[in-house]
Amino acid sequence: MNLYIDSYIAGFSGPFAAHKDALPWQLTKDLPGIIEEMIRRLDDSYIMKNGIAVHRSATVEEGVVLKGPAIVSEGCFIGAHAYIRGGVFLGKGTTVGTGCEIKSSIILHQSAVAHFNFVGDSLIGSNVNFEAGSIVANHYNERAEKQIWVVLNGGMINTGAEKFGALVGDNCKIGANAVLSPGTILAKGTVVKRLELVEQTVRHGGQEQEKQ
Repeated sequence: MNLYIDSYIAGFSGPFAAHKDALPWQLTKDLPGIIEEMIRRLDDSYIMKNGIAVHRSATVEEGVVLKGPAIVSEGCFIGAHAYIRGGVFLGKGTTVGTGCEIKSSIILHQSAVAHFNFVGDSLIGSNVNFEAGSIVANHYNERAEKQIWVVLNGGMINTGAEKFGALVGDNCKIGANAVLSPGTILAKGTVVKRLELVEQTVRHGGQEQEKQ
């Protein structure tokens, strides 16, 4: 089974053309090196320091912690006390609100992670909205077996990864205090209700199975 990122995120091949055939969980693992290479190709419309590139039109409020490598694109807004780390790319016009943590993730254009959210090891499309308190979990803390599986076209794929959050397609809406479990795959335009737990696989007899 093939999983093509640009089937979920239309604008992905723009900034990440060289990685359009990568598996999402491998891409998030490799993001620090990928973003370091991208920074070397940026022009002087970015302010660059210590592996961090912030576009001159972006707004970064007081108390934000940026740990490189990271790219903050044109027109982005990062609210007070947000924490950006582990290799992060924020696309044009993206908002990361107050108190959010983004780790090893791509969030593409005009998306919003409202406030008090965590997004870890994930690929987020354009025009996606995360309401307050919604979480993308990236690790099975509660399980002895940590490897993450994903559901694709009715089948199961073992990612072999212990850290992977979600692939969230363009125009998705994630309600307040919802949780996307590790390995979540959301098609374009998916709506997740407030307080909903998205868990696409379940444990049964020591094996991952698709949740019916």
